[in-house]
Amino acid sequence: MELEISKEELRDLPLETFDGEIIVIDRVDDVAEAVAYLKKFKVIGFDTETKPVFRKNVTHKVALMQLSTLDKCFLFRLNLIQYPDDLDDLICSKDVKKIGLSLRDDFSALRKRSDCPPLNFVDLQTFVKDYGIKDMSLQKIYAILFNKKISKNQRLSNWEAHTLKPSQKRYAAIDAWACLKIYNHLITNGAPVETE
Repeated sequence: MELEISKEELRDLPLETFDGEIIVIDRVDDVAEAVAYLKKFKVIGFDTETKPVFRKNVTHKVALMQLSTLDKCFLFRLNLIQYPDDLDDLICSKDVKKIGLSLRDDFSALRKRSDCPPLNFVDLQTFVKDYGIKDMSLQKIYAILFNKKISKNQRLSNWEAHTLKPSQKRYAAIDAWACLKIYNHLITNGAPVETE
């Protein structure tokens, strides 16, 4: 059985909210403590945001990296702190599993900042196929499993802004947190679909 959801069904669902703590890391001095906290967990959620491009031949580096537990999400402002070694060590760590979605672009962007390959990642786009989920977007996967929708209204906002708006922080946090929540739900409750 293939699980999917239509745009109309998605539109009518209630909005999901992240009720955990959102911690913005915009000073290099705060990175080590945040990473030490995240390293206590076996599995965390992962996402990034980049300032959108509206002209040809213009690119931006990743501006924000979100790493989330079930009740805390850290927003690392890479445009302000660059890519500190402590953060690189976590991304390259075999000990902490990172759950994200559509990771190829993220990895490509991170490789511009580091020679160390990202390790121990699970890409939900591949992972959910084993559970009969046909839709590949985070919004639709989440809706299928939890009957709630994730707002996408901040996706094209300026992630290099001097100060992130509360709506940007919530949007960024929920994406990384939702990846972790989806993974935990499928590992705990989902049975992989048998293929012939």
